[in-house]
Amino acid sequence: MKCYRKSPFANFKALQTIGEPKSVKKMKSGDLLVETNSAVQSKSYLSAKTFLDFPLLVTPHKSLNSSRGVLSEPDLLYTSEAEILDGFLDQGVVQVVRRNTKKKKDTHIIPTKHIILTFNSPKLPTTIKASYINCKIRPYIPNPLRCFRCQRFGHSQTSCRGQLTCSRCASAGHSSTDCTLEPKCINCSQCHPSNSQLCPKWKLEKKYKKSEQTIIHLI
Repeated sequence: MKCYRKSPFANFKALQTIGEPKSVKKMKSGDLLVETNSAVQSKSYLSAKTFLDFPLLVTPHKSLNSSRGVLSEPDLLYTSEAEILDGFLDQGVVQVVRRNTKKKKDTHIIPTKHIILTFNSPKLPTTIKASYINCKIRPYIPNPLRCFRCQRFGHSQTSCRGQLTCSRCASAGHSSTDCTLEPKCINCSQCHPSNSQLCPKWKLEKKYKKSEQTIIHLI
């Protein structure tokens, strides 16, 4: 929610008139990130139009109000994403993405039984019903973010201030296209490309991702 230039005491008292928040955090943008106690309280905040006599804009957080999980169901292997979404809509699913793969030196895409589901709730269910099939849901752990420019972890190439580095040989000044030098990782110095999932640094970053916890109900 947009926050105007008032004291934090005045701001918090104004928030309490809408509903006692569970927690409040000021963002770098100056906005307030408000954690509510219930869905009913969230609706009260979303319907509020003024704050300390100023127009108020409240929007749900784009990522903290949802959760993602993975199901691996062979019986859904040949079912389209659209049909799966339609079948799961009444269970809170808002997006369906199938994990695909392809063989080395082959552009043919092979669908897998692994499907990423996005739910409209921060609490991830443990199971979901595909008609008469009870499917187990496990948390989705995204791969570590790696820059395609400098090959380092933690940022994307759009915000990279480093120099162009080859993902194959770790040398600066050229990309991996047509590179024939011996593989070397920029992150661990071992003999594999920087984009290898065998990299110990990649595995460590993946472990960090797994340990991250989702905040429960924020708007």
